[in-house]
Amino acid sequence: MLRIAVQSKGRLHDDTMSLLREADIKISETKRTLLVRARNFPVETLFLRDDDIPATVADGVADAGVVGLNELEEKGADVEIVRHLGFGACRLSLALPKDEPYDGPAWFEGKTIATSYPAILRRWLTAQGITATIHVISGSVEISTGVGLADAIFDIVSSGSTLVTNNLREVETVMQSDAVLIANKTISDEKRAVLDEMLFRFDAIRNAETKKYILLNAPQDKVHEITALLPGVKSPTVMPLAETGWCSVHTVIDEERFWEIIGKLKAAGAQGILVMDIEKIII
Repeated sequence: MLRIAVQSKGRLHDDTMSLLREADIKISETKRTLLVRARNFPVETLFLRDDDIPATVADGVADAGVVGLNELEEKGADVEIVRHLGFGACRLSLALPKDEPYDGPAWFEGKTIATSYPAILRRWLTAQGITATIHVISGSVEISTGVGLADAIFDIVSSGSTLVTNNLREVETVMQSDAVLIANKTISDEKRAVLDEMLFRFDAIRNAETKKYILLNAPQDKVHEITALLPGVKSPTVMPLAETGWCSVHTVIDEERFWEIIGKLKAAGAQGILVMDIEKIII
């Protein structure tokens, strides 16, 4: 049985549970329940505060966990980063009152900076050769300058709307972060096999996220020209239609390429073009 630590609430909880559901790992969420076993897969979830997850995995209390890279870097836990999961994107940045002039990192010399991430901030200040006072605060870091606790803040930024609301502006990005799947470095071969199966399912879901399935009708004498425009996972599938002289062409392409080639497809004689979402792709 593989035990995976998951944020009990917060920005990564919903995305993690959604990913597990898409992977057909059925876990019933019950309030006040710390440990829940999946009904159809050899995994159990341990719901924790996000800042407790790195140490819990490093110590072997959990075999794996989903946590923000920022939290992992802050705690410095000795774990394996198994996979970036493609959600929870944010950054750790320094921000000042919006009307404060800023001329570069030297501005922070002698200043007080409020943050929930003192270790990451301290490393950045040291690399810049800056001496500043770090005021550690849990939650609501963005109000620190407004109430006189600090000259600047160092905090998570996603859309930036919270900074704007609190009359702050971002001046330095220290690190980019997203959700990562981490694992204890000494898990057993049996648990590693379960983890690999779970990763196989995750990868099938992620592979499909930016892909589209395309079907179109093509004149027989234009098939070569049209298929040259449609690179697939291997190559496009071509099947004859009941109507003589026509074929059906099927393929999978990157979504971002569709609008690039749609005009070329039509010009080459493609008709009845259908574009569909893909749930999973096994490569």
